[in-house]
Amino acid sequence: MVRIARILAVSAVAAPLLAACATTPAEQPVTVTGSISYRERIALPPTAQVEVTLADVSLMDAPSKTIARQAFTADGRQVPFAFSMTVDQRQLDPRHSYAVSARITDASGRLMFITDTRNTIAFDGRRMIDMGMLMLVKTH
Repeated sequence: MVRIARILAVSAVAAPLLAACATTPAEQPVTVTGSISYRERIALPPTAQVEVTLADVSLMDAPSKTIARQAFTADGRQVPFAFSMTVDQRQLDPRHSYAVSARITDASGRLMFITDTRNTIAFDGRRMIDMGMLMLVKTH
């Protein structure tokens, strides 16, 4: 009877500590920030659509899986545009590869600017990751 009481007492103390260790890092969000721009001296129409995407790009022969996305209308603003996306760390697999891409389309959906290089992101335990300035290229 005393042995069972000891086991229960130790379990009551250890279980919350182990649970806290197991869940705390996974529940902490990771914020990915940066900005996008392009070199051309071209004003965007006020109806231009801006989209920044964080995707799992691990599989070479399959479409990427979107993890986070920020989209908005330019509303007369011009580049550079800042972005910020928050990711639930439970969606991330340390064995996978992730990249940020951006695009700007006109109101009809015609592509105007896009990133043409892979902007790899390493999730290495930091809570804030700044991608810096991502440059887009003109598409037509």
